[in-house]
Amino acid sequence: MANELQGQRIAFLMATEGVEQVELTDPWAAVEKAGGKPTLVSTETGQIQAFDHLDKADTFPVDAVVADVPAADFDALILPGGVANPDNLRTNEAAVKFIADFFTEGKPVAAICHAPWTLVEAGVVSGRTLTSFPSIKTDITNAGGTWTDHEVVVCAGGPNTLITSRNPGDLPAFCSTLVTQFAAAK
Repeated sequence: MANELQGQRIAFLMATEGVEQVELTDPWAAVEKAGGKPTLVSTETGQIQAFDHLDKADTFPVDAVVADVPAADFDALILPGGVANPDNLRTNEAAVKFIADFFTEGKPVAAICHAPWTLVEAGVVSGRTLTSFPSIKTDITNAGGTWTDHEVVVCAGGPNTLITSRNPGDLPAFCSTLVTQFAAAK
């Protein structure tokens, strides 16, 4: 991964707290290594509080507030997991619209762990095949999606490419796949 994403602006959307730190930092590093420009988008200004499972980890500065930036400003979207992060995001109208707009605009989206909860809320999983943390399986199938248990799933059967993974153990496959798929979509 050298310059596959050169010139691409990649949004990382998360709530002000609850994101699983490694699900933010590993994809962020992969995007930077591939020449992309990651942007931390959140529901408020300031900083977000990341977690290592249930323990507080590091804080990260917010680059943009989701209500103030359109999906059109970005080439792709990454949705890190953690339990509280997507649960908080799915109650934020601007965040849900931001996610849905990537699908409407045909831009690639990558989501890991519990992050597909936000995809369910955005109404974009019907007819799609994806994976997630196993506890989200029923939510995905109830929303019309097909859930499968694989380390990374790429679904091109919709208006955009959707990349999903189950948990932090899948991060190497998730990161390399999202770089490849984001590069191919440009």
